[in-house]
Amino acid sequence: MSMNENEGVGNAAENVDFRAGFVAIVGRPNAGKSTLTNALVGQKIAITANQPETTRKVIRGIVNRDFGQLVLVDTPGLHRPRTLLGERLNDMVHETLADVDAVALCLPADEALGPGDEFLLNIVRKARVPVVGVVTKKDKISRQALATKLVEVNQFGDFAQIVPVSAREGSQISDLVAVLVELMPLSPALYPSTAITDESQEDLIAEFIREAALEGVRDELPHSIAVTIDEIVTSNRGELQTLRQAGAAYSRQTNKNGRNAESAGKKRRSTTRIHASIYVERDSQKGIIIGHKGSRLRDVGRAARAEIEHLLGTHVFLDLHVKVAKNWQRNPKLLGKLGF
Repeated sequence: MSMNENEGVGNAAENVDFRAGFVAIVGRPNAGKSTLTNALVGQKIAITANQPETTRKVIRGIVNRDFGQLVLVDTPGLHRPRTLLGERLNDMVHETLADVDAVALCLPADEALGPGDEFLLNIVRKARVPVVGVVTKKDKISRQALATKLVEVNQFGDFAQIVPVSAREGSQISDLVAVLVELMPLSPALYPSTAITDESQEDLIAEFIREAALEGVRDELPHSIAVTIDEIVTSNRGELQTLRQAGAAYSRQTNKNGRNAESAGKKRRSTTRIHASIYVERDSQKGIIIGHKGSRLRDVGRAARAEIEHLLGTHVFLDLHVKVAKNWQRNPKLLGKLGF
């Protein structure tokens, strides 16, 4: 998908047929919700990982077109909760469904429809809004298998539309946007045409660090990882300012070689220093995150720093500390401290 599909959005006030509204992106864990959200927005705003329950908060992505605006609400995957955190994640989904104009139900093409999908379909029906069946990951199966899958999905539920997509390849993403916009009410734009998310930079940075920490871990550890941002400071020509005081980061431009072309190729003038904490529930988990002589923590920092530098457009110094908050998923006070 082209990264400039959101560019050149016309003035919604001049278009009497302009539509705008909220769409909940829902599905079982690992149904491709966050990957789809990123593809629709045209830029990464939600982290992705192979583990279920990666998304832990409601993330709003904004899709702008000349004919309409979609506010996408990427939700945690509904699941049988095992902890207080799990209960709160499910509550987020139910609260989101109470205030949207349509629902996009993600059904992976490479997985059989099952009781979990039926459970979720019954929940979204209660919202009494149009439901679009989005068959995700269509690139993982053959055309013949996809045709069979579409028939199964059509028989599975009374959908307003069924759209097969491949978020990874960008296939039929524009078709899905058109279908969803048509279901929105006539309305002026709800956000500025340049907006892509209402997430704060601090929240995005924390999520990028968590995504890097999730890479390669297994068993219960993915669910035990949380990240907080302790301090963000930007250094610009020798002056220290907090990122919030400094304002929005400058737009990042690249030349044909992929190098920063700002100010005719001059070196970056600013450095952002970020101090963050990665929380786990047990001492043994702390050792896994840090790795032998700190090797894994360095890999986490390297991967997260690349994403953060792309987000901020500055050089980033990332200082990570791993801490233990015993059984934080079941502790109401710790959940509040960690932002849940």
